Amino acid sequence: MNGIENVYLACRKEAAEHNDKLKSREMAAEMLGVSTSTLANYELGVTKNVPPDSVVMMSDLYGKPELKNYYCKHECPIGKDFPLAVQESGLQGITVKILNSLDDEDIREMKKNLLSIAADGEISADEQEEFSKIVKTLETLESAISELRILAEKYQKR
Repeated sequence: MNGIENVYLACRKEAAEHNDKLKSREMAAEMLGVSTSTLANYELGVTKNVPPDSVVMMSDLYGKPELKNYYCKHECPIGKDFPLAVQESGLQGITVKILNSLDDEDIREMKKNLLSIAADGEISADEQEEFSKIVKTLETLESAISELRILAEKYQKR
């Protein structure tokens, strides 16, 4: 999914490499149960808020689970603040990210620090920096896990 071409159009074009019916916007629209003009509006960026159910249908039809993450990360007003992956970097890259985040010593240290911060039920000014570091580490892990979910969904569809 490149930044120049609309993500919905790019995903349909990629899917069309494996499914000739998706080469035609008209056929794709029919398969999605939307009008051709509605799909054109999604693909040309005319529709600024593509309905989530349409995104799910496109994701399923095109075999592109990352399309749902893209929507949540870039278009959903709630999801924009969450560390979701919008594409997967392959099993090797994901594995390295996860295992780097799960280093035994780092996890023990983070656990100890988080317990210390949480002991009084408040985050004091002197604990703020360490707390932010812990959250950042967990967000990195969360993003890698969302990549793994994308990959798992792709393989489950095969």
